[in-house]
Formats: sequence, C-alpha cells, structure tokens
Amino acid sequence: MINLSSFIAFHARRTPGRYALKYRGEEISYGTFDARICKVGGWLTARGIGRGDVVAVLMKNSAAFLELVFAVSHIGAVLLPINYRLSADEVGYIVGNSGARLLIADDELASIAAGAVPVVLLDEAAQSSITSLASDAAPAEMQPVQPGDLMRLMYTSGTTDRPKGVMLTYENLYWKSADQTIVLGLNADTRLLVVGPLYHVGALDLPGISVLWHGGMLSVQRNFEPEQALESIEKDRLNAAWFAPVMTTAILTCPARDRYDVSSLQWAIGGGEKTPELRIRAFSQFFRNARYIDAYGLTESVGGDTFMEPGREIEKIGSTGRAIAHVEIEIRDDAGNRLAPGENGEICLRGPKVTKGYWNDPQKTASAFFDDWFRTGDVGYLDADGFLYLTDRKKDMIISGGENIASSEVERVIYELPQVREAAVIGMPDERWGEKPVAIVVLAEGTTLAMAELTDHCRARLAGFKVPKELIIRDSLPRNPSGKVLKRLLRAELGTSA
Repeated sequence: MINLSSFIAFHARRTPGRYALKYRGEEISYGTFDARICKVGGWLTARGIGRGDVVAVLMKNSAAFLELVFAVSHIGAVLLPINYRLSADEVGYIVGNSGARLLIADDELASIAAGAVPVVLLDEAAQSSITSLASDAAPAEMQPVQPGDLMRLMYTSGTTDRPKGVMLTYENLYWKSADQTIVLGLNADTRLLVVGPLYHVGALDLPGISVLWHGGMLSVQRNFEPEQALESIEKDRLNAAWFAPVMTTAILTCPARDRYDVSSLQWAIGGGEKTPELRIRAFSQFFRNARYIDAYGLTESVGGDTFMEPGREIEKIGSTGRAIAHVEIEIRDDAGNRLAPGENGEICLRGPKVTKGYWNDPQKTASAFFDDWFRTGDVGYLDADGFLYLTDRKKDMIISGGENIASSEVERVIYELPQVREAAVIGMPDERWGEKPVAIVVLAEGTTLAMAELTDHCRARLAGFKVPKELIIRDSLPRNPSGKVLKRLLRAELGTSA
C-alpha cells in the first residue's frame, strides 16, 4: 500500500501512544489519528465519495484539515486544498474546473464556499476532528493506489488568466519525502512548527507530511501569530519550522521575542523569495542554535528543490543552495538552449517529484516544458559549484532603456537601509525609458525615508539606470502563502498612479 494513511497505520501499530499532532492544546497520538482517518474515510464514503473523486477543502489550519488529507487518500480519492483568501468567484471556478464532487469548508468561510457541489460546513468542534460529524460512519478500508495515480490537485495563481490545476501524484510526493529525509535528517524526533497555511506546499510539504512519514510530530497553529509561534517553540521544545519571509520578519521584530526560550530550534526553512542577507544574519543572532536553510521550490515540484548546505551559508550567501538528490537543474535561454555557469536564464527542473502537467490543460502543459524539463518561469544562474542564485521572475524583470534590471538586486540594496522592513521593486510604464524602477517600501515602526535618501543610498551601490525613480510608502505588501510578494497586484494597483 502506498496510500498516505499507510504510514500512519504503521506508526499506530508500532508506537500507538506517540504523538502525531498537537492542535489547540490537544495532543493526538498516532493510534487516535489512525482511527480518525479510517472513520473520516467512512464518512466520505457514505457521502458517495470513491476512487478518483475530487474532494475540495476550503479550511484554515486544523487537525481536521490533516484528517482529510489522509482520509481522502485512504479511500483512493483526490484532495483539492483551496486558498481561503480567494473570492467566491475564484473558489467557484476552481471547484468547477476540477470537477470536485464535494466541498468541505470551515463555517467562517461559508460566504466564499461556492460551486455547484454539495457543501459541508465545519464548526469549531468539527475543526478539531471531523469524527464529531461521523458518529454513525463505519471505518473505511484502505484502497490500493499506484505510484502514478493522482493524489492531489493544487491551483496556482494565474498572472493574466485563470489559475492552473497542478497534478501531483503519489510518486511525486514520495520522492519529495525521500529527498527531504536525506537533506534535513528527518526522523521520529523531528517536531515541526506548522504556521503556514496547510493549503500551500510550504506548510503541508516542506517538510510537513514527510515528518509524519517518520513518526515525528506536527504542532499546528490555526493562524500565524509571532508570539504564539515563539511560545510553542518553547513549550513543546520544537526543533524545526518553515517560515515564509514575512513570518521570519514578524518573529525577529516581535517586541516580546526575548521572553521565550527558543534554544530547541535546530533549523528553519526559509525561501519564497530571495532572502536578504541582513535577515539571514538577524535570524542567526536570535535563534543561536538554529540554522536558517534558504531553499527554492514551487508547487509544481511539491516544494524544496534546492537547500542550502550546512557550513556553506556565509560562503554562498545569497544562494538557495544546491539541488536535492533526485532533482536536476539547468539554466536555459528562451529557445531552450542550456547556458553555462554564471549565465542568467530560466530555471528548469527535471526529476520524479516534478508534476506531469496541468489538469485538463494540454496546451499549458506543453508550453511548460522543454522536452522533459519543467520551465519554472524563474530567472537565475548556477555557479561553478552548482549553487542556485535567484535573479527574478521572468515577468518581474524590468527593461528600462533597453537595459535589464533584476528587481531582486535593487531590493537587496534597499534592504540595507535600517528603516526598511519590507521592499518590492517593480517596473512601471515610462514615456522615455519604456519602464522605470519604482520602490514600494514598508517602513520599520517610528522611522521615515525620503526619496533623496533612497536615491543616494542606491546610487552608491547600483548603476544609475537601476536606481528607483519613485518611492511609495505602504503599510504592507501583498503576498501569497509562501511569502512571495505579488508584484502583479502591485502593478495593477499602481498602474495609473506610478
């Protein structure tokens, strides 16, 4: 059996009293979790869900979310986690496009639980365990699945059109878990803080499910609150975490951070965008026993394609590390030609954890590959040692007066200013140059930043054409769940004003 529930059952037989999850103060053992998975699987079966049926989940983090992740697999169905920050129209499109048979949603999200399918709403009790709704359901038997069977659909945000459904198979997930085991040294003693949204690969897969593979424990928070995260690290002696960049910043600037003992933390995976050097150094100063692991990955590869290696962080600062064991990386030009080390181009991936394509969209699937190499849409380069450096998203490259400007390069310089908490640089239309670089900045509390100061700082470190021509101060930057700044939203919002 290769169902996700098979390894939960394995640990339930061997160490039934060992804790698998902690949620809202409840510690859930592997024996209890296994029984709940079988019960929820029976509840789904009673509602007409069978092999290959798509079950949509519109939920915040909870123990019930993870029950569904494993119960859907247990009966051979397909999980579709949906971003709860979307609109009803967007949710309705995803539910319809996927052909979902059932939508399960938290009751607080009822207003956006759209689509022409039956909807089940979960109250607070059901969010702790769906078995509160399944008292009459007989436990389901585990259904056999094959490595190439579809395990999950995950819809990525479109830039100019509708989202695309990424198809992830059991083979994709298990190769991902095997490689993360090697890189991160996962074992039964791994105790992971889960603060990212579980509908996203960052929280669910990096390393998420891989920890349960080994009989470790997930400490799940419904929402991210910096002080609550610090409290959990101290109280539960958590030794691992995944943080989106905005979460790392919030923790490092939390006024109460020094009240907590965080000495148990051994590593935290970052990434989602090119991490500023100052943030990496600040992390190491606060979490003195922990290693900040910069990483690179995407939904189409179940996350985590490169990781920074121990002891190379300073030598290779600015890099997201080298490829894991079963992922190959090449840099290609627009025609698909392989580029030499040091040359910027599109990052392309190949390996058994990479998706086979997009749901019901052969045209987008074909355009996403050079033969069997997946085109990420990200720009970067490999150094002579094979370490990956991110330069930009292809669509985020600014072309001003015929010169290419990597927005991440400008952002790195802006982050050197002590007043800057967050920064994004985008290209905006300009009559003379075609595009001009514009800096959008979130300031640290109680500070100010004038355009002249920004210009002087950048001009001393960058070519003149790369210096931002306009400064916009905002309270926050729009980000996706992995922490990437949504520059397309900034461009849309500022299109007529910048």
